[in-house]
Amino acid sequence: MVVKPAEDEHLRQFTLPMVGTITVPEGPHLAFYVVLVSMGALGVVEWPVVAIVGVGHLLASQTRFPRLQQAGEAVQSA
Repeated sequence: MVVKPAEDEHLRQFTLPMVGTITVPEGPHLAFYVVLVSMGALGVVEWPVVAIVGVGHLLASQTRFPRLQQAGEAVQSA
């Protein structure tokens, strides 16, 4: 595993074999995902809800990928 700074100084990237480069989100976003997964693991929220909320949060927070953001807006308006 190789850790290198991303373009933004607040982001970290990890290169994992057979997976590729993974960018760890900023503090508030990371905390949201940790709490969300913890709630799913404890059975407070069902896993399909965890997946939908997590993907929705990811789409809403994406500013680097305009096409992904447009797809999220299209799904939201549907």
